[in-house]
Amino acid sequence: MTTIKRAGRPLTYVLVTAIALAIAVPVGWVLLASLKEKGEFYGSPWTLPEGLHLQNYADAFVTARMGQYFFTSVLVTVLGLVFVVAVSVPAAYVIARYEFRGRGLVELAMLAGLFVNVNYIVVPIFLMLVGWDRALAGVFPDGFFIDNPGVLSLVYAATSIPFTIYLLTAYFRSIPADYEEAAALDGASRLQVMVRVMLPMARPALTTVILFNFLAYWNDFIIALTLLPGEGKTLQVGLLNLMTAQKAAADYGRLYAGMVIVIVPVLVLYALIQRRLIEGMASGGVKG
Repeated sequence: MTTIKRAGRPLTYVLVTAIALAIAVPVGWVLLASLKEKGEFYGSPWTLPEGLHLQNYADAFVTARMGQYFFTSVLVTVLGLVFVVAVSVPAAYVIARYEFRGRGLVELAMLAGLFVNVNYIVVPIFLMLVGWDRALAGVFPDGFFIDNPGVLSLVYAATSIPFTIYLLTAYFRSIPADYEEAAALDGASRLQVMVRVMLPMARPALTTVILFNFLAYWNDFIIALTLLPGEGKTLQVGLLNLMTAQKAAADYGRLYAGMVIVIVPVLVLYALIQRRLIEGMASGGVKG
């Protein structure tokens, strides 16, 4: 058995290295391509840029309006995370710790929500919001629900609540009840127990759901394209418009600069919380 483990270890290193290179090489290539001038793209795609042509980023951020799209994506993502955490944390804590009539039915509904593909219900959501706009046309002549980043944030949060509650509920149940009992003996209320005791202990799981939901909101294309048809687009939709425009103009440097603007926030966030993410993913095996 030991011999098999030793023989499999080099293979594991090879596979991990291959996966890392498969991710790092395209990202590095896009980064280098974003620094090239227009004429450099007619040579070998693997040549290094002749200089740091940072004007591509200025053109993408200002001229191509990627800066405006970036702000919209940040706003929508942050609001969505605030909404989903504000709803899911108390709900998961109550489901995990309190006995009440219908709890099994609530848990079953949450589990059923995990199997709903959001992309399949975009059209019904859009038609529902259009109907609401028509009903409120006298109050909001230009509409309120369609082309509203706040409403898009609510849709993101609503569609990710089942997954978030499911993960947090499992983590809350893995925490011994002794901590809550000790806090209750000290005179802490139920809200104080949740906020001051349980929430800090569930930080690894909370970090995990924040990262996964961030990726889902930030990388979304279909929902944002459908619910924000106006000028206030998100980065993913704006990048598609930039790609279409730059292909016609053959100005690929600006296009790759736009790609880097989309990628960098995800890499920065992961670098900041990777340790807590690993703790959250491993917590089930440790606490179980």
